[in-house]
Amino acid sequence: MIRVFHRTDGLWQVNSWDKPGLPFRNIWVDLVSPSAEEISQVQQHLSIEIPSRAEMQEIEATSRLYQENGAYFMTVTGITSPEHDSMESSAITFILSEAYLVTVRYLNPKPFDAFAARIQKPGSNCSSSTDVMIGLLEMIIDRMADILEMHSAEVERISSMIFTQGVRKSRKKIDLHETITDIGLEGNHFSTLRESLVSVSRMALYLNQAVAHHEQAGQLRETLKEISRDLASLADHASFMSNKITFLLEATLGMINIEQNQIIKLFSVAAVVFLPPTLIASIYGMNFKLIPELHWEFGYPMAVLLMVVSAILPFLYFKRKGWL
Repeated sequence: MIRVFHRTDGLWQVNSWDKPGLPFRNIWVDLVSPSAEEISQVQQHLSIEIPSRAEMQEIEATSRLYQENGAYFMTVTGITSPEHDSMESSAITFILSEAYLVTVRYLNPKPFDAFAARIQKPGSNCSSSTDVMIGLLEMIIDRMADILEMHSAEVERISSMIFTQGVRKSRKKIDLHETITDIGLEGNHFSTLRESLVSVSRMALYLNQAVAHHEQAGQLRETLKEISRDLASLADHASFMSNKITFLLEATLGMINIEQNQIIKLFSVAAVVFLPPTLIASIYGMNFKLIPELHWEFGYPMAVLLMVVSAILPFLYFKRKGWL
C-alpha cells in the first residue's frame, strides 16, 4: 500500500499514488508492506533506489545509515506492542531529502497513523520533509516511552507477586514455573526495546548531518539534542529493568530450589522418624522362642506403644531444633 501526503496551501493532504499530477516536493510517501511493483513505481517517480526487505535487515551501521544521490537512508528497528499481544519488531527505512520523505515498513506502529492524522489538521507546524521526519521521530519516541512504561508496570506486578508479604502467606498458590515464563517473556520484550532504542539513537545522531544545510539547522539540531537526551534516558531505564528482570529470574529460581529442598527435607525427616519403629518391629518380628514378651499378655500393646513413642521423640527433637 502507498500513502502519499503532500503540502498544498499550508495543509497536508493525503492522496492515492495513482492521482495524476503528483508533486515532487513537500511530499511524504509511506510504503506499508509494499509490493515489488509499488516499490518500482516510487523508485521511478523519485529517481531513488529503495532497499529491499533483506537489505533492511542488515545490521552493519554502513548498511543502515548512508547517503546516496543527495538523499539520506536511515534504517531502524521499529516495534509495536498491543495491550494484550506480544511485541513485534521489524526494520523501518526512512529516506530523507530536501524534497521528500519516504518511509518503508512492514509493520504498522501506532505513531505513523497518529502522526498522519496530526499533520492533516489545521495549524500543523510541519512545512517540509525534514519537519515531517523530526515530528515522526518524536512521536515514535513518545510511543516507545509508553511501551516501556507498560512493560515496566508488568515487571513490577511480577515482582510484587513474588515478594510482597501478603503473597508469602499463600505462596503455594503461586505457579513459579509460570512466573518464570512471564519473566522470560518480559526479558525478550526489553531486549527488543533496547535494540530499537539503540538503532533510533544512532539515527538521531546521523540526522544531524541531514539537517546541516537546512535553513533552520540550528533549531533542528537543538531539537535533535533533546531527542537524544530522551533516548538516553529511555535506554537507561530499559537497562535498569533488564537488570531487574535478571534479578527476578534468579530469585524465582532460588525459590523453586528452596521448595524442592523442603520436599527433600520432609522425605529425609520421614525416613528418620520411621526408622526407630522399623527397628522395633524388626526385633519383635524375629521368630525366636526366648523372646520374653512373646508370652506376655501386654507384649503386643507395648511394642506398638514403643513404635509410636520412638516416632514422636525424633519429630519433637527436630521441631525444637527448628529443622521443621
